[in-house]
Amino acid sequence: MSLAVKDLSTASSSSSAAIPVKIIPLQHPDSTSSDPHCHSIPFNDFFSRWTAKIKRMTFFDWIDTIFPCFLWIRTYRWHQYFKLDLMAGITVGIMLVPQAMSYARLAGLQPIYGLYSSFVPVFVYAVFGSSRQLAVGPVALVSLLVSNALGGIVDPSEELYTELAILLALLVGIFECIMGFLRLGWLIRFISHSVISGFTTASAVVIGLSQLKYFLGYSVSRSSKIMPVIESIIAGADQFKWPPFLLGSTILVILLVMKHVGKAKKELQFVRAAGPLTGLALGTMIAKVFHPPSITLVGDIPQGLPKFSFPKSFDHAKLLLPTSALITGVAILESVGIAKALAVKNRYELDSNSELFGLGVANIFGSLFSAYPTTGSFSRSAVNSESEAKTGLSGLVTGIIIGCSLLFLTPMFKFIPQCALAAIVISAVSGLVDYEGAIFLWRVDKRDFTLWTITSTTTLFFGIEIGVLIGVGFSLAFVIHESANPHIAVLGRLPGTTVYRNMKQYPEAYTYSGIVIVRIDAPIYFANISYIKDRLREYEVAIDKHTSKGPDMERIYFVILEMSPVTYIDSSAVEALKDLYEEYKTRGIQLAISNPNKEVLLTLARAGIVELIGKEWFFVRVHDAVQVCVHYVNTPTNVEESSKSSLWRRSGAKNSPSYAEVEPDIVFKEPLLSREK
Repeated sequence: MSLAVKDLSTASSSSSAAIPVKIIPLQHPDSTSSDPHCHSIPFNDFFSRWTAKIKRMTFFDWIDTIFPCFLWIRTYRWHQYFKLDLMAGITVGIMLVPQAMSYARLAGLQPIYGLYSSFVPVFVYAVFGSSRQLAVGPVALVSLLVSNALGGIVDPSEELYTELAILLALLVGIFECIMGFLRLGWLIRFISHSVISGFTTASAVVIGLSQLKYFLGYSVSRSSKIMPVIESIIAGADQFKWPPFLLGSTILVILLVMKHVGKAKKELQFVRAAGPLTGLALGTMIAKVFHPPSITLVGDIPQGLPKFSFPKSFDHAKLLLPTSALITGVAILESVGIAKALAVKNRYELDSNSELFGLGVANIFGSLFSAYPTTGSFSRSAVNSESEAKTGLSGLVTGIIIGCSLLFLTPMFKFIPQCALAAIVISAVSGLVDYEGAIFLWRVDKRDFTLWTITSTTTLFFGIEIGVLIGVGFSLAFVIHESANPHIAVLGRLPGTTVYRNMKQYPEAYTYSGIVIVRIDAPIYFANISYIKDRLREYEVAIDKHTSKGPDMERIYFVILEMSPVTYIDSSAVEALKDLYEEYKTRGIQLAISNPNKEVLLTLARAGIVELIGKEWFFVRVHDAVQVCVHYVNTPTNVEESSKSSLWRRSGAKNSPSYAEVEPDIVFKEPLLSREK
């Protein structure tokens, strides 16, 4: 028989011995309200806010949005900033010249295309980019992705290979601009940091192994999988040559030492930036003086600035779309992440979607001047920030240095040993091996460590695309699992307070016999409602009676749902909640709802749940709900009709102690609270 629920005022007046129950009344919103916000779809809300923001924008706001450089141009302090920007730009430029040529070789291109990719995109980004410290240009990870994508289509020695690399830059730029304009950067948030860390770690290992051929003096298989590369290295061991190995190893040691010194002491950070140039100078000098025949050189490099040209053919564009999307993802996760961190450090605001748009424009213009895909570099951006760059002017200085190198220094680059460029790449990617991050994940979150391990292992043994897909797949699976199996806590009252907390977290908390209080820590929707119902059924029989106050009860008679963490409830969950109420009703259990937010309460009202359960069973606080439930049990009115009175008779005590006698409830006289959560 279901509980005979009566009006609280009637119940409280029926027994002079009962302690008055004073609660904060919950005001129910009008379910017939015509408020547009109550019926709006989040997608429409987004566009409504967007259009409203556009209407408020002035002419100068539009200029600042399209050309973020005007934000720092208008407030530029020449006496304070110019010297710092000049020195930072020169430092990054000196670092970029050798790195650009090295990364171009990693991408399977001639070194000159690394310099081209460091020229026009740098200038364009200084105008359209939002970050004032981000250093744009070729990076190791994107270069590996380019090599992996194009290597399966055409041989690197063919001219088509270079054309496709330039086309790829155009496609990446279009992707980035579209995502930035439509503000879709949030989509990449579903890829966890552990996936990115595992992917970059595995990629760094593959990059390092791929560069060993310049150290060993013989050809090694081009592959994004670790096993073919290792097998190729072992198979060609009889062709090993000492001169390139000794020269490359010496340069690598010098680079690592200079990097460590620059990181250890801020005043010596220029040593870190000068490392690649020092390695190139040493290698070039040795190659030019001793002419060792076993050391291969870069060879002739065209002199002059890149010429304007539009991609000749889009026949292979469809094959490049997956790689374009992947490079765009790397740009969002790495470059935009770096840019936001630098903006916080230097105390200015940065919009991630605007930043993504700026990177896209830089890639589009770069593709028109023979550049392959570029993005923000972590190492060069760190050097730029440590050199105290204040504005995008430092990027313009870097671009000028690259331009001067193209105009005047390319004849000197022909004597650069390939092993020196390989040493620069290995030194750069060594910082991508995130073993410290793996140790941290193992110590903090075993699930994230598992995700890191799965991503890095599959990337190493099955290739970049499969590794990323599997990593992202597992990441999304974990998100879906967490959403479909939300955290649900049984609450108990902390002694001497009216605070209710998780019983597992606070063992000293106690419950009331016959009453179970459950908090649902997630939105309720079709994917998790079955799990929630199953857990509620379990809690009916799994309550620890040793922590309960009051007389022993044979079963549960009240279930209180604490819904303050529930931000959303859908139609499937509403129907399931109706079924749950009817199920409880047949078993003599009363359902009570505590602290639903306005949107959830409005949904329940429109679905008829409020009318079905009764408005008197909706409460502002858990403590209010508990007091009412206790009051009903302690009020033996209409004994023949009230199932609660029969509970007391079955408890075996003629004068059973009331809950209030176990621990008096504290009566609060508080002002009416807002219905907003």
